[in-house]
Amino acid sequence: MTLRTPLCDLLGIDVPLVQAPIGRASCPELAAAVSNAGALGTLGATFLDEVALGAALDETVGLTERPFGVNLILQWDQRDRLAVCLGRGVRLISYFWGELSPGSPYVEEAHAAGALVMLTVGTAEEARRAVDAGVDVIVAQGRDAGGHVWGSVGTMALVPAVVDAVAPTPVIAAGGLGDGRGLAAVLALGGQAAWMGTRFVVADEAQSHPDYRDRVVAARESDAVWSTGVFDAGWSAPVRTLDNTTLRSWRRAGSAAAGARPGEADIVAHRADGTPVVRYDYAPPVVGMSGDLEAMANHAGQSAGVVKKRQPAAGIVHDVVQEAERILLALPS
Repeated sequence: MTLRTPLCDLLGIDVPLVQAPIGRASCPELAAAVSNAGALGTLGATFLDEVALGAALDETVGLTERPFGVNLILQWDQRDRLAVCLGRGVRLISYFWGELSPGSPYVEEAHAAGALVMLTVGTAEEARRAVDAGVDVIVAQGRDAGGHVWGSVGTMALVPAVVDAVAPTPVIAAGGLGDGRGLAAVLALGGQAAWMGTRFVVADEAQSHPDYRDRVVAARESDAVWSTGVFDAGWSAPVRTLDNTTLRSWRRAGSAAAGARPGEADIVAHRADGTPVVRYDYAPPVVGMSGDLEAMANHAGQSAGVVKKRQPAAGIVHDVVQEAERILLALPS
């Protein structure tokens, strides 16, 4: 059995699996490795300036001849970054944290350059509006997801509702998906691919710090907790991370609001360039950081409970797809 959906043909990939952009933990090596394995690699571009973004795109193109995507977060103006992506020939643009309206330059400029547009949504109604605005592919993100979470509906309930709302527009399911069972479930719900972040955080090629990867592998599904109101220095938004000392201290202090939380002036770590990281920073631990990385925002979804080992990205793609195929073949006809 070979897993393939119409979305695979649309995106030019071999298997219905997408690596989520995973913020600062994404990098050219990871995106290229995923794409070379037949899935869709994605480069998180929001936190790169235009020069660094151009260099990252050039590096990615040098590592793969396969399609890859670029993700931009609409919390901030992304027109300049979009121009860099389109000028470098990127033909798959995904947007997060916002809605798009008919006539949006984020859609029209992408389409004018021959690119497809994806948007992450949290409800069926948002999905309808996105399709009306010209979005080509919908990413339905359930509340089970790790990192920053746009919606409030669980993945199992959200995906079929979105599929029904926007058919025949293809839907990618996100949130709480970390193995082949999740991919098989997505296909059963009418989705055309699974969008996995936590599983790829532990990929050898990711920029996530090795200690962070080890914590994800050791985590139970119940360790990925809602940490909104805590890790918000730099970006105040709903977020899910692994439970840790910072969260436990905050809860013991009565879940105080910003300005009254314990240790708000603490510097818990440093970036590779020596820049300090304060206790409530929203950024995750990445390669080159040092300090009390456990106390930082270790982003992870509830799929952490099924992520059992660190491995190369190609191994992740292979294992997820093979498991999904075995499950689907074993189902009664």
